[in-house]
Amino acid sequence: MRRIFALLVFALGGPAAAGDSVAFLGITLLDSSLQTAELGQNPAERTRLQLIEDLVAERFTAEGYTLLDLAPVQADLDRVVNPAKCYGCDARMAKKLGADFVLVGEVQKVSNLILTMNLQLRDPETGQTVKGRVVDIRSNTDDSWLRGMRYILKTAFFKGEEK
Repeated sequence: MRRIFALLVFALGGPAAAGDSVAFLGITLLDSSLQTAELGQNPAERTRLQLIEDLVAERFTAEGYTLLDLAPVQADLDRVVNPAKCYGCDARMAKKLGADFVLVGEVQKVSNLILTMNLQLRDPETGQTVKGRVVDIRSNTDDSWLRGMRYILKTAFFKGEEK
């Protein structure tokens, strides 16, 4: 019953219920730009990916969520190219961890000018997205990546709250 109430409160834009746990499986870079010699191997973009993963983790923690240790599913996670699109493997890993939610994201680089960010919070029991947002950003810089992810967090996850 607590789970149904927590999903309802969250879906209506309310705060996290104390103790809600999240399996944050990270954010995947999908580089379809053909502008990088080795796809996904640009050191600046790896750094940017870490910046936005840290931002997401810090924000969810600040909002009262418990981010779970992924060690019990790390071997499974290492075999997956993109947890956001793995035919339900994200939900299976989250269930194995006993998580209330699973959080996955993507950054798709179309070119050095055009990128798309996506962050989805899902119910591991059903695999359905509880909250999420996709935004396009212009410019491949630390600032543009951070601004894009802050916008997602502010408008889709933690509405009306500035942090």
